[in-house]
Amino acid sequence: MAVYDRIKGVSRRDFFRVAGTYGLSSTMLAAGAFGGAMTAGNLAAAAESTYTRRFSKEAKHTLKFGASGFNPQNLLIERAGALEFARDLEARTDGEIRVEFIGNNQLCGQLSCVEKTQQGITDIYAASTQNSAGGAPYLNVLDYAYMFPGRASQYHFLYSPESQRILRDPYEKRHGLKFLFSHCELRGIQLGLSWQDKPTVTKLEQLFGTKNRVTGTQLGRIAMEALNLNPVPVAWEETLDGLKQGLIDGAETWASAVAYANMSPVVSQSVDLKFFCGTEHTAMSASVFDSLGGDLQDAVLESAYWAQTHVQAANEAALVKTVGFSDPQLPNTIFAENNVRNAFLADDQIKMAEEMCSPEFQPQLWEQWRDRLNKWAGGIDTYQEIYNIAREVDKDMLPENVEPRRWWKG
Repeated sequence: MAVYDRIKGVSRRDFFRVAGTYGLSSTMLAAGAFGGAMTAGNLAAAAESTYTRRFSKEAKHTLKFGASGFNPQNLLIERAGALEFARDLEARTDGEIRVEFIGNNQLCGQLSCVEKTQQGITDIYAASTQNSAGGAPYLNVLDYAYMFPGRASQYHFLYSPESQRILRDPYEKRHGLKFLFSHCELRGIQLGLSWQDKPTVTKLEQLFGTKNRVTGTQLGRIAMEALNLNPVPVAWEETLDGLKQGLIDGAETWASAVAYANMSPVVSQSVDLKFFCGTEHTAMSASVFDSLGGDLQDAVLESAYWAQTHVQAANEAALVKTVGFSDPQLPNTIFAENNVRNAFLADDQIKMAEEMCSPEFQPQLWEQWRDRLNKWAGGIDTYQEIYNIAREVDKDMLPENVEPRRWWKG
């Protein structure tokens, strides 16, 4: 998918013509607020209105938001909340904070957004924690295999005040970044076109010996090696070609990532291995946050909370109604239109995978990284503490039913 080929009915040329008049951020925010198809005229009117509102007074702080490959179109597929956060923060602060949203890999990509924020080139970024783990290794703390039994447990942990102590504070102390909110899915193996004519995967052993793309997460590699999935580092931007050309059998990622990145035409089966986190998070520079006044800091946290609740509900709906990651699969979804079959493995197969690779059953595989993460977190047992919190909710709980909490208020 070219960057702006079609944003809900507007051509690339028309989009950039409007953006040239009212600015990229105002145009992106206006496009993201549309519920249906738009025309170039509608977009121009909305962008003008958005621009007028945003620039009605001088901002005290202008924050640059590097949002990897996201735009208003694909943020309606994977509901990562980036535009909603930016829009709410501007409104909540009555324009005292202005957010310049720059997506589509124009400022940074999945692997580099974290480093650009650490370097002060951007103030806020959005990318997966797994791809960001190369620049901020403490994010590996989310990637112990089978630590989270389901999406509900992921949201429950992010809302928990304990996430402040276990995830957010060490992340900020070590990497100078403030973890704001995240979308939640669990990773599986997305098989390429070479699996199109093969039966739908029902047994874990059918995946043994396959060659699969791995992200920047060091812990993800441990799980994949233990499961005989032959992890191969491939940049996110090159994964589509790898699947298309058969250079790899599959890629470890999650369902809505396949859909938003236009990988569905080259994926034949989405195997729900759910073996570790797929978390498309938004974070900001801690020094920038600290430079804001108390009221504006409160606003950032409240907007992050609001975005988290939005993501929790919207992404669960989009998985079923937009992506097609359900059984039965709804027609006219991205997966249905591209003949992507969902392979939801039975509990005994998930248990087998867990026993092959998780710290609970194979502690020796994780010792080095577990010790490292524990030291970075001040000596706590990071795996066990997150594992316990993740099991405070039933493993079959619907993710949209998790109670939202303001994690920073204890």
